[in-house]
Amino acid sequence: MDMEYQSFFDEIESIVLRDELTEFLGVNKTGMIEITYLDIVKMAGHSCATVAGAYLMALKGLRALYAEEIPQRGEIKVEIKNSPTEHNAGVVGSVLSNITGATTDYGFGGIPGGKFNRRGLLFYNVPIDTEVRFTRLDTKKQIGINYHPGKVVNPGQILMSAIGPDASPEDKRTFPKRFQEMVKTVFENRNAVIDVIEQ
Repeated sequence: MDMEYQSFFDEIESIVLRDELTEFLGVNKTGMIEITYLDIVKMAGHSCATVAGAYLMALKGLRALYAEEIPQRGEIKVEIKNSPTEHNAGVVGSVLSNITGATTDYGFGGIPGGKFNRRGLLFYNVPIDTEVRFTRLDTKKQIGINYHPGKVVNPGQILMSAIGPDASPEDKRTFPKRFQEMVKTVFENRNAVIDVIEQ
């Protein structure tokens, strides 16, 4: 059964990485993985400004971290300023984990000898100056990333328009469409809502 989804999802740039574990275990011959926004929506179970922002953080952050190189999944440390329950940071962490392979203590522990370990690469409550920081394990290069959806959308206002005391039947009926139009606006303004800071 094909999943119905918003057509603009197909217009969003995918994220391409190489994962040596994928090649080692015979998933494919090259280790190349392409992750789409739809893949992340399926993982999260929904599309919202937070999921969109986390996807853009990964897209733009990895591009800055690796330049013309292909990002190496499983070779990236991810640090998040907030706790998992603060400002939806847990959702952000989940998205970034799926894309980068980084986990706290629950991921793949690697094969004998320690290769392909994914644990101890995702951290919350880190005293950093940006919302998120990526670090390449090979070169130690770091990239800080901030997300500012409020520059172009107001998710809380749109949500309250459907569940608030003054919400009309028409407000409730049009809410799903308006909510995804908000997400589309975030992607259309990716350069305005994402700041990448080389450190």
